[in-house]
Amino acid sequence: MAPSPESSAQPWLDPDNLRFLLRDCQTWAVVGLSGDPSRTAYRIAQFLQERGKRVVPIHPEANHVLGEDGYPSLAEVPFGIDCVDVFRRSEAAGEFADQAVDIGAKGVWFQLGVIDHDAYRRTTEAGVPMVMDTCPAIEWSRYR
Repeated sequence: MAPSPESSAQPWLDPDNLRFLLRDCQTWAVVGLSGDPSRTAYRIAQFLQERGKRVVPIHPEANHVLGEDGYPSLAEVPFGIDCVDVFRRSEAAGEFADQAVDIGAKGVWFQLGVIDHDAYRRTTEAGVPMVMDTCPAIEWSRYR
C-alpha cells in the first residue's frame, strides 16, 4: 500500500500503525485517566471499552475507573499492556513513551494535540509503533 500524502508529511499518522493499534491492541493503559467523566481521557477510555478494549487507568492516585483497577505508574501494572495512550501535555508526554518501551508495550498513542518528535524518534527506533496528534475516536471508523 502506498503511503497517503498525509502519512508522508506526518509519519506518526501512518495508516498501518493506526490500523495495528486499533485492531490488534486489546489492553490499553490510559495515562491520565481519572474518575472524572467530564475529562476527555474518561470519555475516550469509555469509547475504547465500549468497543471491546480493556482499559487500564494510569494515574498518580491509582483510581478505580470504569470497572478497572488503576495503577500509579506503567511499571506497576502486573500484566502486559498492548498500547499506552497518553493524555498529558506534549512537554510531559515523552517520558511515558519511554516507559511504554521499557515495559514492552506493543504501541504508543499520543492524543490529539500531543506531539513530541524526540519521543517519536526514540520509540520508533526501539521498534515500537507510535501515533501522535490524533484520537482513537477520530480514527476508529477508518481503521477498524
